[in-house]
Amino acid sequence: MTDSNTSNTPELLLHERDARGVHRLTLNNPTSFNTLSEAMLTALQEALNAIAQDDQARVVVLGAAGRAFCAGHNLKEMRAQPELAYYQKLFAQCSRVMMAIQKLPVPVMARVQGLATAAGCQLVAQCDLAVSVDTATFGVNGIDVGLFCATPSVPLVRNMHAKQAMEMLLTGGFISAAEAQSRGLVNRVCPASALDAQVEDMVQSILAKPREAVRLGKALFYQQREMGIEAAYQLAGQTMACNMMDAVAQEGVQAFIEKRTPSWRA
Repeated sequence: MTDSNTSNTPELLLHERDARGVHRLTLNNPTSFNTLSEAMLTALQEALNAIAQDDQARVVVLGAAGRAFCAGHNLKEMRAQPELAYYQKLFAQCSRVMMAIQKLPVPVMARVQGLATAAGCQLVAQCDLAVSVDTATFGVNGIDVGLFCATPSVPLVRNMHAKQAMEMLLTGGFISAAEAQSRGLVNRVCPASALDAQVEDMVQSILAKPREAVRLGKALFYQQREMGIEAAYQLAGQTMACNMMDAVAQEGVQAFIEKRTPSWRA
């Protein structure tokens, strides 16, 4: 994952993993504002599939190179193939990438250093967590070219209030990082100089918790959100019961009773 690229063509997606199990994915096509081309989507899918097989993975940090985080789909690529079957395949491919983020057993954190628009904003919304520089802007402005951002609307409306999401979708207007935070799209906003420190602070907080409890919690969070309240409580209760039977929870509760720090394995 850290092998150097021997060709003259830069890798579209950089993938590094440290000894703690922190995977860092970097969209690496700044000249196209890191658009989600077919090749970029394929690279993301392959990386997410690999991380899903890593039993020692703990956190994924998804960032980007250059001035923009991600400017959405590659419109030139899309315009070159005006066929319904092609568009259906492309958007299905993108949706699989978004669902792969949700299905990963570890948290995925967006590290937003610049513009995130259309499917790029969707990518931020789909991540479990997001930290942004205070100069970043966010939008779902496909409507400006006559294309309602239907797929970006899916995670967007699950992050913010419906009317806030609808305003962005219908007007194509952009919001600031501060507005994105107040609306629930990002967790933290900071100056560019503090971005990596803020990301690392959140990473460390997650690493300090048991992997199994995080895995159970993430899966439950998304499952119950789509259920009626009674079914959600049933699933949540069963999840907590199973979690409580796990050795890490037993140790955590015992440590609380004994007023000491839990002794957890990574």
